Amino acid sequence: MKAIWNGVIVAQSDDTVVVEGNHYFARDSLKPEYISFSNHRSSCHWKGQAHYYSLIVNGEMNPEAVWYYPEPLEAAAQIKGRVAFWKGVKVEE
Repeated sequence: MKAIWNGVIVAQSDDTVVVEGNHYFARDSLKPEYISFSNHRSSCHWKGQAHYYSLIVNGEMNPEAVWYYPEPLEAAAQIKGRVAFWKGVKVEE
């Protein structure tokens, strides 16, 4: 699977976990040169607190386009150490 934004592959992995229709990539498959820190947080009643990264590709920023659960609740243990995408990031084979 590949995560693509602004014409660039920002993550690629043969190992994804699908939860609620989202592919969660191994954290180390996310290319560090395209990520930027974000203070944004949100909560899910069964996964826990999500943290976010922004993407910067070809000089353009996509704020909070990547999310992850650093300490997921037990029901979502399979996504620990993984990241998922939204906000126009295409996930394809």
